[in-house]
Amino acid sequence: GFLKKLKKNKDLDHQRLEVCISGSGGQGIILFGMILAEAIGIYEGKNVVQTQSYGPESRGGASRCEVIASQGEILYPKTMELDVLLALNQEALDKNISRLKKSGTLIFDSFFVKKTPKGIKNTYALPFSQIANLELGNILAANIVALGALAIITKIVLVESLEQVLKKRIKEKFLELDNKALKLGITRARALI
Repeated sequence: GFLKKLKKNKDLDHQRLEVCISGSGGQGIILFGMILAEAIGIYEGKNVVQTQSYGPESRGGASRCEVIASQGEILYPKTMELDVLLALNQEALDKNISRLKKSGTLIFDSFFVKKTPKGIKNTYALPFSQIANLELGNILAANIVALGALAIITKIVLVESLEQVLKKRIKEKFLELDNKALKLGITRARALI
């Protein structure tokens, strides 16, 4: 039906980009997705849909946020084939990897992910949690480190757009930490590519 037609006819939804950010409750997955969606939608003028889901227990349960961006109209608001999967733990990777396109990009936290799938050409591993813990003294900043890395690796959003959203969305007492986290992610990702 409609979904098959949509997949076949890329003109219906040209330049559609699907991103999934996944991990555990308490890792800042939803905030990551909201910042990404706002940066793409408000500061880069694209159409955006952002959805989220999490397990019954907010900390420790599975958490996922999806962002769809397009220059054109977004005709179907759910992900069909992921262009980008960012996984902050093993369970997140295992649960979502089958949804990633063969040509898609996989980014994961190598501190928590030990078993990686074979055959995905665009794979990037960085220990986001370890970087946040050792270099910033706060493991909770791992999501923003990962956000900076995603911007550099995928080029789906400008760093400047992310900085604008951080300024607007993040409480002042966390802003300095999050700006440092973003820059760390950017630096580490540039060393990878």
